[in-house]
Amino acid sequence: MLPIMARSQPSPFDVAGLFDQYAAELRQYCASRIGPTIADDIVAQTFLIVYERRHRLESRPPRAWLYGIATNLLRRHRRTEVRGLRALARTGHDPYTLDIADSAVARVDATALNRRLATVLAALPARQRDVLLLYAVAELDYAEIAASLDIPPGSVRSALHRARAKVRAAIGDQIPGVEPVAGWAQ
Repeated sequence: MLPIMARSQPSPFDVAGLFDQYAAELRQYCASRIGPTIADDIVAQTFLIVYERRHRLESRPPRAWLYGIATNLLRRHRRTEVRGLRALARTGHDPYTLDIADSAVARVDATALNRRLATVLAALPARQRDVLLLYAVAELDYAEIAASLDIPPGSVRSALHRARAKVRAAIGDQIPGVEPVAGWAQ
């Protein structure tokens, strides 16, 4: 009988292995930014590009490369993302939410906070929004974000600091334990 071996990282050339390992988390990241319908398309396009460019994977960590491709594809849908955030800010209704089982009380409490957060996210420069969402939603570390966006790690830290300060200035008073930052425009 052969010993059972722990599953190792897939080879960069193993696109199916990369899909198995990262597709769900990549879809979740994309869906949080542009909705589940377009997220499926972005993930599919991402892995198509990975397959077409699999010979280039040796120079970057696969996870960072995948998020970099997905983020570049998301940029193409930037207008849709900003339009949705502005609609959420204006109406309090998240156009990307499909879960109708949420309780009405939770929605009422979260509506004002969501609207303010959406307003801040829509107003952030693209790099700050990308860095913040890669950090907060995709849970990438600084090095992975830097590799994904092809920017220096210091720029990641700076963009994340600025984005956090703007979010804190806008909604910090509504989150227990978070103080608003004086002097930051909303």
